[in-house]
Amino acid sequence: MALTPEELIEIERLLAADGAEMRPFVELRRRFPQLAWVRCDASDVADQPFRQFPRFDLHLIDGSDHCVQITADPTRATGIVLAKRMLGGEH
Repeated sequence: MALTPEELIEIERLLAADGAEMRPFVELRRRFPQLAWVRCDASDVADQPFRQFPRFDLHLIDGSDHCVQITADPTRATGIVLAKRMLGGEH
């Protein structure tokens, strides 16, 4: 199932409003169980992010073929990579 424009808007709103006390990965998985979710460090992903937020890079996953790949096309996205960006003072 592809990512809808409405889902993408809601995901972006949640990540844009993300505060240090929030756990967006848990909340996103709860709200969008139909999508595949992966979290990692931003340095683990060489591709340009689809969107960037203060604490995370958002990458779209296309799992429609036999191999999963990063895509820039939301209509092909079947999942999300949420890549955490290290901010000053974080470890």
